[in-house]
Amino acid sequence: MTPERLGLLWGITVFAGAGARLLAALSGLPAVVLLLLSGLLIGRSGLGVVEPLDLGLGLETIVGLLVSLVLFDGGLNLRLPGDTIKATVLRISLIRLIASLAAGLLAAHWLAGLGWSVAAVYSAIVLATGPTVVTPLVQQIRLASPLGDVLEAEGLVLEPIGAVLALLLLELVVGNLHGWREVALGLFARLGGGVLFGSMAGWILSEGLKRVKANSAVGLRLQLTLGVLFLLYGICEWILPESGLPASVAAGFVVGRRPATQASQLDPLIRELAQLAITMLFPLLAADVSWSELSPLGWGGINCVLVLMLIVRPAAVSLATIGLPLDIKQKLFLGWLAPRGIVTAAVASLFSIRLEQAGVLGAGRLQGLVFLTILMTVGIQGLTAQPLAKAFGLLEPEESIEKEESNTTSQSLPVLSDSSQ
Repeated sequence: MTPERLGLLWGITVFAGAGARLLAALSGLPAVVLLLLSGLLIGRSGLGVVEPLDLGLGLETIVGLLVSLVLFDGGLNLRLPGDTIKATVLRISLIRLIASLAAGLLAAHWLAGLGWSVAAVYSAIVLATGPTVVTPLVQQIRLASPLGDVLEAEGLVLEPIGAVLALLLLELVVGNLHGWREVALGLFARLGGGVLFGSMAGWILSEGLKRVKANSAVGLRLQLTLGVLFLLYGICEWILPESGLPASVAAGFVVGRRPATQASQLDPLIRELAQLAITMLFPLLAADVSWSELSPLGWGGINCVLVLMLIVRPAAVSLATIGLPLDIKQKLFLGWLAPRGIVTAAVASLFSIRLEQAGVLGAGRLQGLVFLTILMTVGIQGLTAQPLAKAFGLLEPEESIEKEESNTTSQSLPVLSDSSQ
């Protein structure tokens, strides 16, 4: 690809994402839905002016670095106040890890027609709700606590697990791993190694941030953070592929909990960059969707996704919340909202290529079914989340919103003053 063509690809992608953001702000529609539609418009399913595979091997690196930024932001803001929220997140994560894997495997094989091995990879890929979708959706609709905290934490916990497990199952399918024992050891090694490396990097970063003078420009803290984060991701992927995702979450969590790091000043900047990453990634990855991959799935693919949305998720949430002080409306909303996001799309695109190279049948159907899952969950649940939350009375009161905005404005004034010096 020529430099001119590469620049045009990124220009169109970012412009499409920014246009979707503007339309969302003007119309009140969920931004994630419009970002997804903008990608379909500029990609294979629409005008065909953006082809993500033109980026070659750089696609995986770019996606990985930007996703690590989004997950770091999630870890930085991860809040689990109270035993109820912690218990809810832990139970939902554990039960969905088992139930969703089994149900996704059966549904993908019996309804969508995938082979058993490819169906297992699919069930792992779509295991997690995407924090890249859930977090902006929760913020936009102003979902009241504790539901917003639970949904964001669930995505941050399961997203790395699903990505790592999908990679190991892929290696099992193509013959690089032999037996479930190696899969289990690989899962614990990558998750444990990622958390360990991330915690160490978070501690080092927090010590560095503590030593930056209080009156220094906030930009220095941002540059230091990005430098450590991207180096962390590169080292983790070099040593243990896919361990960079849990490492990013762990690093953000440690920095957000360490005292005297002035995370309150760093957080708005990281959040803006994370939003920019989402604005770039969603259209880029959605542009890879082709109707030729979706149409052969037919009603079997649609029924597969509907089973996951309407039966598996509500059943898992109902089982996980038994005995917890959540009312029926909160449980129903938790059981409904489970959109898949950027990591799911990225993993599907990259894994489909590897399966095709290995000569495994069903690689194209795998990618098609994953993107059908994203389209249906983001589209249907994204559009219905706010009306449903409003009908159930689960939105923040107007007084709390005005107070939060006032506090945010007052906290940002010193930051602007520091930056201008």
